[in-house]
Amino acid sequence: MNNFLSTKNIPPRERLIFALDVATNEEAERMVETLGDSVIFYKLGLELFMAGRYYELINRLVYQGKKIFVDLKFFDVPETVKRAVSRLSGHGITFATVHGNDSILRAAAEAKGDVKILGVTVLTSLDRGDMDDLGFSVDVPKLVLSRARRALELGCDGVISSGLEVAALRESVSDKLIVITPGIRPVENKPVDDQKRTVDVEEAFLNGADYIVVGRPIKAAPDPKAAAEGIQERIGRLFG
Repeated sequence: MNNFLSTKNIPPRERLIFALDVATNEEAERMVETLGDSVIFYKLGLELFMAGRYYELINRLVYQGKKIFVDLKFFDVPETVKRAVSRLSGHGITFATVHGNDSILRAAAEAKGDVKILGVTVLTSLDRGDMDDLGFSVDVPKLVLSRARRALELGCDGVISSGLEVAALRESVSDKLIVITPGIRPVENKPVDDQKRTVDVEEAFLNGADYIVVGRPIKAAPDPKAAAEGIQERIGRLFG
Protein backbone atom coordinates (compact mmCIF):
# COMPACT_ATOMS: atom_id res chain seq x y z
CA MET A 1 0.00 0.00 0.00
CA ASN A 2 1.16 3.56 -0.72
CA ASN A 3 2.32 5.81 2.09
CA PHE A 4 2.13 9.42 1.00
CA LEU A 5 0.66 10.51 4.32
CA SER A 6 0.26 14.29 4.39
CA THR A 7 2.81 16.24 6.44
CA LYS A 8 0.99 19.56 6.14
CA ASN A 9 0.30 21.33 9.43
CA ILE A 10 -3.42 20.55 9.57
CA PRO A 11 -5.14 19.65 12.85
CA PRO A 12 -6.24 16.02 12.44
CA ARG A 13 -9.90 16.74 13.29
CA GLU A 14 -10.05 19.35 10.52
CA ARG A 15 -9.08 16.77 7.91
CA LEU A 16 -12.65 15.44 7.87
CA ILE A 17 -15.01 17.64 5.83
CA PHE A 18 -18.71 16.83 6.08
CA ALA A 19 -20.80 17.36 2.95
CA LEU A 20 -23.77 19.34 4.24
CA ASP A 21 -26.03 18.26 1.37
CA VAL A 22 -29.51 19.09 2.63
CA ALA A 23 -32.42 21.05 1.18
CA THR A 24 -32.83 23.94 3.64
CA ASN A 25 -30.88 26.08 6.09
CA GLU A 26 -33.01 24.70 8.89
CA GLU A 27 -32.02 21.12 8.04
CA ALA A 28 -28.41 22.23 7.81
CA GLU A 29 -28.50 23.81 11.24
CA ARG A 30 -30.12 20.73 12.75
CA MET A 31 -27.44 18.50 11.26
CA VAL A 32 -24.67 20.78 12.54
CA GLU A 33 -26.24 20.69 15.99
CA THR A 34 -26.53 16.88 15.81
CA LEU A 35 -22.88 16.49 14.82
CA GLY A 36 -21.69 18.91 17.49
CA ASP A 37 -17.93 18.85 18.04
CA SER A 38 -17.48 15.69 15.94
CA VAL A 39 -17.18 17.85 12.79
CA ILE A 40 -15.32 21.15 12.40
CA PHE A 41 -15.23 21.49 8.60
CA TYR A 42 -18.35 21.71 6.40
CA LYS A 43 -18.81 21.66 2.63
CA LEU A 44 -21.76 23.73 1.40
CA GLY A 45 -22.86 23.01 -2.16
CA LEU A 46 -25.39 23.95 -4.78
CA GLU A 47 -28.44 22.55 -3.03
CA LEU A 48 -27.99 24.83 -0.04
CA PHE A 49 -27.06 27.73 -2.28
CA MET A 50 -30.39 27.39 -4.09
CA ALA A 51 -32.23 27.22 -0.76
CA GLY A 52 -31.38 30.89 -0.18
CA ARG A 53 -29.66 32.72 2.68
CA TYR A 54 -26.37 30.96 1.84
CA TYR A 55 -24.17 33.67 3.37
CA GLU A 56 -26.33 33.79 6.49
CA LEU A 57 -25.64 30.11 7.06
CA ILE A 58 -21.92 30.58 6.38
CA ASN A 59 -21.75 33.45 8.86
CA ARG A 60 -23.53 31.43 11.55
CA LEU A 61 -21.22 28.46 11.09
CA VAL A 62 -18.10 30.64 11.13
CA TYR A 63 -19.38 32.30 14.33
CA GLN A 64 -19.63 28.80 15.85
CA GLY A 65 -15.98 28.17 15.02
CA LYS A 66 -16.63 25.98 11.98
CA LYS A 67 -14.57 26.02 8.79
CA ILE A 68 -16.27 26.42 5.41
CA PHE A 69 -15.71 24.89 2.00
CA VAL A 70 -17.84 26.58 -0.68
CA ASP A 71 -18.41 23.91 -3.33
CA LEU A 72 -20.16 25.78 -6.13
CA LYS A 73 -17.79 24.71 -8.93
CA PHE A 74 -17.72 28.14 -10.57
CA PHE A 75 -17.80 27.72 -14.34
CA ASP A 76 -18.48 30.67 -16.64
CA VAL A 77 -16.63 33.21 -18.73
CA PRO A 78 -13.42 34.18 -16.89
CA GLU A 79 -14.45 37.73 -15.97
CA THR A 80 -17.71 36.49 -14.47
CA VAL A 81 -15.86 33.84 -12.46
CA LYS A 82 -13.36 36.44 -11.28
CA ARG A 83 -16.09 38.74 -10.01
CA ALA A 84 -18.01 35.91 -8.36
CA VAL A 85 -14.94 34.53 -6.59
CA SER A 86 -13.98 37.99 -5.35
CA ARG A 87 -17.29 38.13 -3.44
CA LEU A 88 -16.19 35.20 -1.24
CA SER A 89 -13.30 37.00 0.42
CA GLY A 90 -13.81 38.36 3.93
CA HIS A 91 -16.45 35.83 5.01
CA GLY A 92 -14.20 33.34 6.79
CA ILE A 93 -14.37 30.86 3.91
CA THR A 94 -11.41 28.48 3.59
CA PHE A 95 -11.91 26.75 0.22
CA ALA A 96 -13.89 27.26 -2.98
CA THR A 97 -14.08 25.08 -6.10
CA VAL A 98 -13.68 26.19 -9.70
CA HIS A 99 -14.29 24.08 -12.79
CA GLY A 100 -13.00 24.94 -16.25
CA ASN A 101 -10.11 25.69 -18.55
CA ASP A 102 -6.89 27.60 -17.91
CA SER A 103 -8.37 31.08 -18.31
CA ILE A 104 -11.18 30.32 -15.84
CA LEU A 105 -8.79 28.89 -13.24
CA ARG A 106 -6.39 31.82 -13.69
CA ALA A 107 -9.21 34.34 -13.26
CA ALA A 108 -10.35 32.66 -10.05
CA ALA A 109 -6.80 32.55 -8.66
CA GLU A 110 -6.32 36.25 -9.37
CA ALA A 111 -9.47 37.14 -7.42
CA LYS A 112 -9.23 34.68 -4.52
CA GLY A 113 -8.24 37.05 -1.73
CA ASP A 114 -8.16 35.05 1.52
CA VAL A 115 -9.91 32.01 -0.01
CA LYS A 116 -7.95 29.00 -1.28
CA ILE A 117 -9.03 27.97 -4.79
CA LEU A 118 -9.42 24.30 -5.67
CA GLY A 119 -9.59 23.15 -9.26
CA VAL A 120 -11.90 20.24 -10.03
CA THR A 121 -10.08 17.48 -11.89
CA VAL A 122 -12.61 14.76 -12.77
CA LEU A 123 -15.82 14.30 -10.77
CA THR A 124 -15.85 11.13 -8.67
CA SER A 125 -19.30 10.35 -10.10
CA LEU A 126 -17.68 9.83 -13.53
CA ASP A 127 -15.86 6.74 -14.71
CA ARG A 128 -14.27 5.73 -18.01
CA GLY A 129 -17.64 4.95 -19.60
CA ASP A 130 -19.04 8.34 -18.60
CA MET A 131 -16.06 10.12 -20.12
CA ASP A 132 -16.64 8.23 -23.37
CA ASP A 133 -20.31 9.25 -23.28
CA LEU A 134 -19.26 12.88 -22.91
CA GLY A 135 -17.04 12.57 -25.96
CA PHE A 136 -13.70 12.75 -24.12
CA SER A 137 -11.42 10.02 -25.40
CA VAL A 138 -8.86 10.46 -22.64
CA ASP A 139 -7.30 8.38 -19.91
CA VAL A 140 -8.84 9.55 -16.60
CA PRO A 141 -5.65 9.35 -14.47
CA LYS A 142 -3.67 11.25 -17.13
CA LEU A 143 -6.39 13.90 -17.31
CA VAL A 144 -6.34 14.31 -13.52
CA LEU A 145 -2.55 14.78 -13.53
CA SER A 146 -2.70 17.28 -16.36
CA ARG A 147 -5.40 19.36 -14.69
CA ALA A 148 -3.64 19.29 -11.33
CA ARG A 149 -0.35 20.50 -12.80
CA ARG A 150 -2.09 23.30 -14.68
CA ALA A 151 -4.12 24.34 -11.65
CA LEU A 152 -0.97 24.79 -9.57
CA GLU A 153 0.84 26.66 -12.34
CA LEU A 154 -2.14 29.01 -12.75
CA GLY A 155 -2.18 30.01 -9.10
CA CYS A 156 -4.73 27.62 -7.61
CA ASP A 157 -3.99 26.22 -4.17
CA GLY A 158 -5.19 22.69 -4.70
CA VAL A 159 -7.48 20.26 -6.45
CA ILE A 160 -10.39 17.94 -5.88
CA SER A 161 -9.34 14.42 -6.82
CA SER A 162 -10.58 10.88 -6.37
CA GLY A 163 -8.44 8.92 -3.96
CA LEU A 164 -7.65 6.57 -6.82
CA GLU A 165 -5.51 9.25 -8.48
CA VAL A 166 -3.97 10.95 -5.44
CA ALA A 167 -0.87 8.74 -5.23
CA ALA A 168 0.04 9.57 -8.81
CA LEU A 169 -0.43 13.26 -8.00
CA ARG A 170 1.91 12.99 -5.05
CA GLU A 171 4.54 11.28 -7.17
CA SER A 172 4.56 13.90 -9.92
CA VAL A 173 3.13 17.20 -8.60
CA SER A 174 4.52 19.49 -5.90
CA ASP A 175 3.63 18.50 -2.35
CA LYS A 176 2.43 22.05 -1.68
CA LEU A 177 -0.66 21.21 -3.73
CA ILE A 178 -3.68 20.75 -1.43
CA VAL A 179 -5.64 17.62 -2.34
CA ILE A 180 -9.20 17.05 -1.14
CA THR A 181 -10.71 13.65 -1.82
CA PRO A 182 -14.50 13.18 -1.98
CA GLY A 183 -16.42 9.97 -2.54
CA ILE A 184 -15.19 8.34 0.67
CA ARG A 185 -16.88 5.09 1.59
CA PRO A 186 -16.16 3.22 4.83
CA VAL A 187 -15.67 -0.12 3.05
CA GLU A 188 -15.12 -1.32 -0.51
CA ASN A 189 -17.52 0.61 -2.73
CA LYS A 190 -20.51 -1.13 -4.27
CA PRO A 191 -22.54 0.45 -7.11
CA VAL A 192 -25.39 1.61 -4.88
CA ASP A 193 -25.13 5.37 -5.38
CA ASP A 194 -23.74 7.93 -7.81
CA GLN A 195 -20.14 7.72 -6.62
CA LYS A 196 -18.06 5.36 -8.73
CA ARG A 197 -14.38 6.15 -8.16
CA THR A 198 -14.14 5.79 -4.39
CA VAL A 199 -11.75 4.74 -1.64
CA ASP A 200 -12.00 4.26 2.12
CA VAL A 201 -10.63 6.59 4.81
CA GLU A 202 -7.22 5.01 5.29
CA GLU A 203 -6.58 4.49 1.58
CA ALA A 204 -7.39 8.13 0.78
CA PHE A 205 -4.89 9.46 3.31
CA LEU A 206 -2.17 6.90 2.61
CA ASN A 207 -2.49 7.80 -1.07
CA GLY A 208 -1.76 11.42 -0.11
CA ALA A 209 -5.04 13.27 0.47
CA ASP A 210 -4.86 16.23 2.84
CA TYR A 211 -8.60 16.22 3.52
CA ILE A 212 -11.49 13.86 2.84
CA VAL A 213 -15.13 14.75 2.17
CA VAL A 214 -17.72 12.41 3.65
CA GLY A 215 -21.46 12.80 3.24
CA ARG A 216 -23.82 9.83 3.00
CA PRO A 217 -21.96 7.43 5.33
CA ILE A 218 -22.40 9.97 8.14
CA LYS A 219 -25.77 11.47 7.19
CA ALA A 220 -27.47 8.09 6.69
CA ALA A 221 -26.04 6.47 9.81
CA PRO A 222 -28.41 5.64 12.70
CA ASP A 223 -26.23 7.91 14.86
CA PRO A 224 -24.51 10.51 12.62
CA LYS A 225 -22.38 11.92 15.43
CA ALA A 226 -21.09 8.46 16.35
CA ALA A 227 -20.35 7.78 12.67
CA ALA A 228 -18.39 11.03 12.38
CA GLU A 229 -16.49 10.28 15.58
CA GLY A 230 -15.65 6.84 14.22
CA ILE A 231 -14.05 8.44 11.18
CA GLN A 232 -12.26 10.98 13.38
CA GLU A 233 -10.80 8.11 15.40
CA ARG A 234 -9.52 6.48 12.22
CA ILE A 235 -7.95 9.77 11.14
CA GLY A 236 -6.46 10.23 14.59
CA ARG A 237 -4.76 6.85 14.40
CA LEU A 238 -3.14 7.85 11.11
CA PHE A 239 -2.00 11.31 12.19
CA GLY A 240 -1.65 10.87 15.95
